[in-house]
Amino acid sequence: MQDVPAITPLEALGETIVAALGDRLIEHRHAYGELTLVVERDAIIEVLTWLRDDPACLFVNLTDICGVDYPSREERFEVVYHLLSPRKNLRIRVKLATDEETPVASATAVFPAADWYEREAYDLYGILFSGHPDLRRILTDYGFDGHPLRKDFPLTGFVEVRYDEERKRVVYEPVTLAQEFRNFDYLSPWEGTDYVLPGDEKAKG
Repeated sequence: MQDVPAITPLEALGETIVAALGDRLIEHRHAYGELTLVVERDAIIEVLTWLRDDPACLFVNLTDICGVDYPSREERFEVVYHLLSPRKNLRIRVKLATDEETPVASATAVFPAADWYEREAYDLYGILFSGHPDLRRILTDYGFDGHPLRKDFPLTGFVEVRYDEERKRVVYEPVTLAQEFRNFDYLSPWEGTDYVLPGDEKAKG
């Protein structure tokens, strides 16, 4: 008789969550010992509140909120919430999708720690959060143009910062590159030349 593998606490929790959340849950999956829930955007506050308060869950600790950018998708951003249940000693991940114009309800009323995390996601990706008490940039400078973690943000940015000795202050100027980006093959410090320097032939041996 073949032994039936025992169900893990995380798998049991997944079944409980699926039964309770119903159509508010788009998908759930177990991978690498982790449980990920994909939820409807409009249901995020209801889902987070239930995960925090239900006796089977007690995910009272919001560890992180972050963004992910998939420019080819119609809803290019994913907002990812990482939760910890100290009582159950379990972690889960909750995800939803949104675009550049559609705001996600702020989780600050459920988890006060969401305040700065949502500001980071707004600053670095441009993800909007409705109902946030103070949705301002938090990591980039005042007047910064764009959102630096978007995949279509240029590597050089749009402006560069330097200290001006004459004006005795920091100034912002458009980025100027001394040369275009180069692709290096690391075989020779002189790649791109039309001639072969003595010794370079050894790199091909």
